[in-house]
Amino acid sequence: MQISSDLIRGHLELVVLKLIIEKDHYGYELANAVAHRTKQAFSINEATLYAIMQRLEKRGLIQSYLGAKSHGGKRRYYAITSLGQAYYETKLKEWEQLKSIMTQLLEGDHEND
Repeated sequence: MQISSDLIRGHLELVVLKLIIEKDHYGYELANAVAHRTKQAFSINEATLYAIMQRLEKRGLIQSYLGAKSHGGKRRYYAITSLGQAYYETKLKEWEQLKSIMTQLLEGDHEND
């Protein structure tokens, strides 16, 4: 089942940062990693992905560099910065809190309401 992009849209920066923390990636590789990791349940539109990466780079959270020549051109890779690592850790804590709140709201005990 394909997941709606509306459900994950607010968390795509966190996803991209997580993948880049694991290893430097180029854009197409990031899109494939998202699809693979979710067993094709979610795929990120490349235009959306590149917009996110541009925004992250502009804010100093990631930095880009040209890799070795491959298939006729050099790929632009993205690496995490120390600011990006700190931002990721903050956002991950927010995500954990949101996950807990959603679990309480959707699966919680209604007897004490």
